[in-house]
Amino acid sequence: MHYKTHVGAHSCCTVEFQPGVTLHRTVPQYRRHYQCALFHLRLRFNMTALRQRKGSKGKEPPLGAEFHSQQPNCCTDHHHHLHPEKILHGDWSWGAIIWTSVGWSVSVGLGLLCCIYVATLHENDLWFSNIKEVEREISFRTECGLYYSYYKQMLQAPSVQEGLSDLIHDNLTESRRTINLLQRMNIYQEVFLSVLYRLLPIQSYLEPVYFYIYTVFSLQAVYVIALYLTAWLLSGSWLAGALTGVWYILNRVDTTRVEFTISLRENWSLPFLALQVTAITCYLRPHLTALQQKVLVWLMYVTTFCFCLTWQFNQFILLVQALIIYTLDCVDLLTTTQVTTLYLVQVSSLLSVWLLQFCNSMILGSLVLSFIVAALFIRHCQSGLKTGGLLVRLGKLLLHTTMVLLLSFTINYLAKKALQLRSDEHIFKFIKLKFALGPTRDFDASLYLCEEAFGFLPLDTLERLAGTLLLYPYILTLLLLSGMFAVAALHNLSRSKGSSAEEKKGSGEGEMEAFRPDVAYNLLHTLFYGLLAFSTMRMKYIWTGHMCAVAAYGACGTELWSLLLTVLRCNSKLLLRLVRYAVPLAMVGWLYYQFWPKLMEELLELREFYDPDTVELMTWISTKTPKRAVFAGSMQLLAGIKLCTGRVLTNHPHYEDKDLRERTRQVYQVYARRSPEEVHDILRAVGADYVVLENSICYERRHRRGCRLRDLLDLANGHIMDGPGENDPDLVPASHPRFCEAINSDAPSYSALFTRTFQNKTFHVYRVKKKRKKSHKSSPEPSATQ
Repeated sequence: MHYKTHVGAHSCCTVEFQPGVTLHRTVPQYRRHYQCALFHLRLRFNMTALRQRKGSKGKEPPLGAEFHSQQPNCCTDHHHHLHPEKILHGDWSWGAIIWTSVGWSVSVGLGLLCCIYVATLHENDLWFSNIKEVEREISFRTECGLYYSYYKQMLQAPSVQEGLSDLIHDNLTESRRTINLLQRMNIYQEVFLSVLYRLLPIQSYLEPVYFYIYTVFSLQAVYVIALYLTAWLLSGSWLAGALTGVWYILNRVDTTRVEFTISLRENWSLPFLALQVTAITCYLRPHLTALQQKVLVWLMYVTTFCFCLTWQFNQFILLVQALIIYTLDCVDLLTTTQVTTLYLVQVSSLLSVWLLQFCNSMILGSLVLSFIVAALFIRHCQSGLKTGGLLVRLGKLLLHTTMVLLLSFTINYLAKKALQLRSDEHIFKFIKLKFALGPTRDFDASLYLCEEAFGFLPLDTLERLAGTLLLYPYILTLLLLSGMFAVAALHNLSRSKGSSAEEKKGSGEGEMEAFRPDVAYNLLHTLFYGLLAFSTMRMKYIWTGHMCAVAAYGACGTELWSLLLTVLRCNSKLLLRLVRYAVPLAMVGWLYYQFWPKLMEELLELREFYDPDTVELMTWISTKTPKRAVFAGSMQLLAGIKLCTGRVLTNHPHYEDKDLRERTRQVYQVYARRSPEEVHDILRAVGADYVVLENSICYERRHRRGCRLRDLLDLANGHIMDGPGENDPDLVPASHPRFCEAINSDAPSYSALFTRTFQNKTFHVYRVKKKRKKSHKSSPEPSATQ
């Protein structure tokens, strides 16, 4: 004799015996999360009583194995009728179809609204449709201009094949070097868009630049839809998704900067990361069939692959995600299969990108790969890791974590030695300097640290988030879920007779009954990336978008409201449902009333791009210098020169290369206290024909003393800094004046080596003369084309 148990949408347990006798017994609806254990004990008692009344004498299979595979988490509201998976599981009633269709329509509407919103802001801020082509290109500031230049280069190539060949054998981005841009940089998105623009019949009515920016803005719609679906899956109500989308748009200043940094790699990659989180959330839910699991695994792989392919910092983001998976594994909230699958999705995605990037050694030497290999290996070797009582488990867990970390760093060290990899060492120097782990005057690390984007998260960010009511439900949800997570973790670790997750499910004591794995993942996701955002402001864009989904889940889910209503002693099925739907609607209504007029006012603000000095410089370079002339200068300006003029560069903003970082530090000596002969030798060594000096750098006021570029160079060279203030005792006065200031004097020692060829209020361009050979005293001065 056997039985089956099913807990459906109405929580009605059906006990089916082999003779065909079917009994129904309604399970009380427990909504207080701390009564989960009582719920299952009572259910098991009912099943036992039924078996005894029918005179069952044979040995029964364990209840938990069948029950757990069907039972939603006890902390989940069993009366959810808004779950999108109801359609997937055969509920094709008109009510479910219409309600789900409305939810999907709202998600698409909010995504399009966000897309149109940022596109309108971009147009209004620059008057992009009315300015000249050179002004449009100048608006792609810093590294954005460098990335867009490859899209432009691919379109200008006679064919796709020749364009790809030029990218693979590029000698324009770094003078006197031939580099593989597809290996060095994450620019496959530019290649893909250029090919797509060639193939689609849109050239006659859509300019290439608009095709590019509209694609990036469309990804913002994808981003909002992904966050919407995550909140919907967590809470079971698409109202949570709607609240998520509204919050994301209203907090645009802190959730995205796409309207003024269009080509930035994170604007391409974060929508795919959000889609991956949605796929992981769905994968960790119960009720999945084998086919659904396979589809979700493929979705996780594709989204992770696209994320890794479009951002050079992918390995560091995936490392945080791997730590999340490791934590969930340690506290028995994921099965071995789930843990292994999530790890392998990361590994396979990184290796796929490694192949596409022509075996980029930076990926093989990444810390995330080393960590995953170490975690899987140690887990396989420690078969008795999840056995024993609480203290024993904690001791084993501490030992296990220590071994994983030691093995990770060992593998990573050996991999970097074998690959001779030094491309990412500036990141670790930056971390060392940021957290004061040791004194350092490293120029590269200081250059990062002195930028506001790489500083700590300003407190005014939290004030803005609180102003849209986002921060308050987020903190409440975070506190409640953190407490529930801690209780569930201690409960799982304190089992006297531990076993693997699968064995515990078979014994009817599944540890996942205490806390939903999908909720647990999203909780740790927002916690870990929140810490990353507080440590580095640039990373807040990973956190704030997901923060909207978590806060919406708290406002529309059952956990927070069940606890609150229970404390108020008015917890009932009808009241809970009323509050869960009324509160988000009231919040959306209040936000509309409060911010819609401000939104419309913002959209009516019209500005215009205005940078005549840079336009004049780019026009002069395009018309007055040879096409193969080599330019030296600041990284930010040279990226614009590459895009607007196509000239050869000595250095550029893509900083993930050891030799390039050293070359940049040398070129920047034009802003240090160095002799004209030293600067001339440096510039000729990198093949520079022209050097562009900027008053905004030479006489910088934007940064504080010690963070100005000239100060960083003085410290790296061991010289005393400009201006009043303290200096380290080992610094000495420089023996030469600052080059960028002294060259304006046209002294013979400078004019003999440099000739001024262009100047305006912002820029000074000098031609770097070639030294005459003694054996050819009468030979003419070489031109910049030689």
